[in-house]
Amino acid sequence: MTGARSAGSRTVNTVLGPVPADDLGMVAVHEALLSVVPGAEHAFDVTMDRAEIFEVLARKLTDFREHGGKTIVDSTGMFHGRDVKLHEALSRSTGVHIVASTGMGPEEMLGGYFLTPQTDPPTPWPAERFAELFTAEVAEGMVVPRVQRRAAAGLVVTAAGREGMTATEESLFRGTARTALNTGVAASVRYGSDAVGELDMVLDEKLPVDRVVVGGLDREDAVAAGAAFEVARRGAFVALDHVGLHDEFHVSDRERAELVVELVKAGFGDRVLLSSNAIGVAKGLSGHELPYSYVSATFVPLAKSLGLGEEDARRVLVDNPRHLLIPR
Repeated sequence: MTGARSAGSRTVNTVLGPVPADDLGMVAVHEALLSVVPGAEHAFDVTMDRAEIFEVLARKLTDFREHGGKTIVDSTGMFHGRDVKLHEALSRSTGVHIVASTGMGPEEMLGGYFLTPQTDPPTPWPAERFAELFTAEVAEGMVVPRVQRRAAAGLVVTAAGREGMTATEESLFRGTARTALNTGVAASVRYGSDAVGELDMVLDEKLPVDRVVVGGLDREDAVAAGAAFEVARRGAFVALDHVGLHDEFHVSDRERAELVVELVKAGFGDRVLLSSNAIGVAKGLSGHELPYSYVSATFVPLAKSLGLGEEDARRVLVDNPRHLLIPR
């Protein structure tokens, strides 16, 4: 068995196999290596030169390592550019641990197969079918198309659209929670329109609250509603995972840094996770062009200037991701 629990309770699944949790070091907990809009690989104007992709990603991972980074979590899930063999080669070449994920979402990014009703009368895919699909990627290894299963996924991820959760997205969230419950890996959910309500949906599946990450909590609407504090109060992890991005939907880095300091002062320092959602190589979409070292090299010093202590900075960058990634 390849799954998380077979390797022992103090190891974490990486693409090169289980590693001791204490070896993870500083973690970039929600990034993307290669991100491909489904179908873009077949477009006439999109090149998929694997040697070039490898070179770009190796350079970025090496920079991350030189700035103290040791582990990166690729949170793209299934079918959006996740390439396990590429990840394996990158990890061997750069010395950076890579934790890959299973899961999918939001609905608008799903392939037609997962949106095709296969029951009579027609209904969306049920949560249990998604759970079976995702659980196998943890327990038996991630699928490499037309080849085999390889390394086990170390996280299960999903997301909902901002317009409000669809029936398929509810199945995804519940299936993600069941996968986490079945395998012991954590569930990472990028909220759509109601961070607390969608957390409650996941918890309705009896998943312990400390095995859940709620992402996207540095969005303007989430910050205005105080969602990060309510999610942390419940006991889930709070992911401010668009560090470096300031657009119509997300707050500025200064506002993020102030939020981090406020969360720590409120006693929630052990619930905070930081990441950039940076995309190393993007195909068919606009890349979020930031170095993977941005959080530690640029953002954390800003937060320290606003009152974040050294011990709390280490907790956010090292301790909290480690606790999240150890299967329970």
